[in-house]
Amino acid sequence: MFLRMVIRALVRQWKKMLMIAFTIALGSSLATAMLNVMFDVGDKVNQELKTYGANIRVLPQSASIMSDMYGIENESFLREDELGKLKTIFWAFNIVDFAPYLEGKALLADGREIKVRGTWFNHHLALPTGEELDTGMVAMKKWWTVKGEWISDSKNEEGENPKVMVGSELAKKHGLKLGDTLSLSTKTTKEKSFTVSGIFDAGGDEDEYAYVNLSDAQKLFDKSGLISSIEVSALTTPDNDLARKAAQDPSALNQMDWDTWYCTAYVSSICYQIQEVISNSVAKAVRQVAESEGAILNKTQLLMLLITILSLIGSALGISNLVTASVMERSKEIGLLKAIGAYDGPISALILTEILITAVVGGVMGYFAGLAFAQIIGQSVFDSAIAIKVTVIPLVAILIFVVTLSGSLPSIRLLLSLKPAEVLHGGH
Repeated sequence: MFLRMVIRALVRQWKKMLMIAFTIALGSSLATAMLNVMFDVGDKVNQELKTYGANIRVLPQSASIMSDMYGIENESFLREDELGKLKTIFWAFNIVDFAPYLEGKALLADGREIKVRGTWFNHHLALPTGEELDTGMVAMKKWWTVKGEWISDSKNEEGENPKVMVGSELAKKHGLKLGDTLSLSTKTTKEKSFTVSGIFDAGGDEDEYAYVNLSDAQKLFDKSGLISSIEVSALTTPDNDLARKAAQDPSALNQMDWDTWYCTAYVSSICYQIQEVISNSVAKAVRQVAESEGAILNKTQLLMLLITILSLIGSALGISNLVTASVMERSKEIGLLKAIGAYDGPISALILTEILITAVVGGVMGYFAGLAFAQIIGQSVFDSAIAIKVTVIPLVAILIFVVTLSGSLPSIRLLLSLKPAEVLHGGH
């Protein structure tokens, strides 16, 4: 009997129920889209920010101490053959790109001194794990404006000069143009000719440098197999109190906190793991970049959460108005049920069952529409697909249930206040 009454009510008021389902579907779709994007936005935002520079810098231990204490450079180096170990740490998959550097000062043919950096531009690297990857400075300096072309890491043809890229300030100071020959030497090495393949504008100190292949720099400075520093671009989790405490002194953590910190992609945790695999190294977060990532990510997630909450509040208000209108239209029917002995509880259950069935239909429709919205957002904002999170399904189900129930409460209160005599005799 109860089920028959529910079905008849749904069929008889199908237009109003369709409107309720549509209202719920709108809320459900926005909640689904925003929650999926919110759970996936961390990696997306980090990936976007990775194009604006590294967030970790690795230095030789003694060089870091001398720089911190006295602000001077120290002639100590890291080993090039250990670079592959960066992809063997616990958070290996979070390390997106890295580039080694060998820095020094070289002499031009006229005796003037310039700053030179050797690096990987787009280097193909075989890892200790048996995997292979392409990494280097090109992927980490996408904001550079380059006139000419980037240097290739492939070997030069026989008789061809190695390539050099010069910063805009250096080019202006020495009158350098594309195709010019740059002769470089040191006090201990012979003069070597380079061809200017590109002039770049980085908007920083890099504009005063000349960049060459790492192997060419090692020959120029007579530092075979050695590097001065490493820049690492890693996907990280925003810092919290635990991360800040660990950054000061990891040994001060208890075992549970240690395990949590070590197994979370905090920038301090990744730095610590890098130091474990790179001999005599100190890994430091580039604070401006790391903190900006955390702040942007938190604000983006907060925005998504606010949009979700506001959309659900809007759905609740819409449901409240529609259900109240439905109860008013059925006031005589409800009054008659009360007059023949029906209690408030069963009548309320009847109305709620109708609304919850409608909510299930609207929620399912909204969920799949929300998945489509999430992909549209992903492609238009991040130029990549949004991962579908299974955990969103129970969250959306709970939220829709709460919103539907909240929106129905005013109509239930109205229903309970109806008096059969007044309704049936036209009092309302």
